[in-house]
Amino acid sequence: MNFIRKMGKGVLLCFAIAVPSWFLGELVPAVGAPVFGILFGMILALLIKDRSTVQDGIGFVSKKVLQTAVVFLGFGLNLSVIWETGKQSLPIIVTTIAAALAAAYVLGKVMKIPGRITALVGVGSAICGGSAIAAAAPVVKANDEEVAQSISVIFFFNLLAALIFPSFGALLGFSTESGEAFGIFAGTAVNDTSSVTAAASVWDSLYGLGSETLDKAVIVKLTRTLAIIPITLILALAAARKAKADGENVRLKSVFPMFILYFIAASVVTTAAVAAGVSPDFFAPLKTVSKFLIVAAMCAIGLNTNIVKLIKTGGKPLALGFCCWMIVTAVSLAMQRLLGIW
Repeated sequence: MNFIRKMGKGVLLCFAIAVPSWFLGELVPAVGAPVFGILFGMILALLIKDRSTVQDGIGFVSKKVLQTAVVFLGFGLNLSVIWETGKQSLPIIVTTIAAALAAAYVLGKVMKIPGRITALVGVGSAICGGSAIAAAAPVVKANDEEVAQSISVIFFFNLLAALIFPSFGALLGFSTESGEAFGIFAGTAVNDTSSVTAAASVWDSLYGLGSETLDKAVIVKLTRTLAIIPITLILALAAARKAKADGENVRLKSVFPMFILYFIAASVVTTAAVAAGVSPDFFAPLKTVSKFLIVAAMCAIGLNTNIVKLIKTGGKPLALGFCCWMIVTAVSLAMQRLLGIW
């Protein structure tokens, strides 16, 4: 009862914004529901004069509900299926992730961008956009404005990719009789699932390939998502090491992302169940819940974001995101050429 009194109004506000954001995301998948959630939250934040009755609930959704969403995301990952179908793209995925993270680290230092934003833009560009940012944010202790800024950067280049990559792929000479090359390209060079599916679906529609490109792109994208696990753990270790270097008495347990263990456990449950004969469709509702909770969390992050400050300070993170996007795209293409896929 005390939780409802303290958190209820803020939680309800976030979920009330999440519902129209969700439906708009379904109508405009190239943008995606999480981005609509952030935008609506930021706009509504300008209109709320007294936040005292909703602030605790908003904070709860932006932190705890976000972590819960990441755990539920694990139910969408059948590790055995991803391994079997993702082996072809694994060298490309590993190379693009390493290149993006290295570029973000170096450019963040050169451009003097705050470390938390650098980390979030880096993992968002390297792994899987919003989901990776959602997983990394609690570990690096990013505030809501930093999360919103990073999501906005990733969204901008995701939208560009969804719009121009089909034409770019045709210009490069990707096979139009098979969705393999463009599917791998979309799965490794585009971040959020919404934009991956948008780009791949356009390619399928243009060349009458059914869902061949889409199926390939989604599998590659899910394989990339697995990188959330080691990257988040590395960030946790780095946070513990920095705290010790600053003279703080910190235990690894205090910075260890426990929700990532639950994420792994959810993936293992799905893998074991499917191996035992359970249809993957059984877990579809949990994947949907995960996506909706991420939207609600993005609404909360938008509500906690100063849009004026976000615009004023967005130049350098946008430049960082652009550089990471270009590097990921170039490395993906180079690796496909090297492996003889394209």
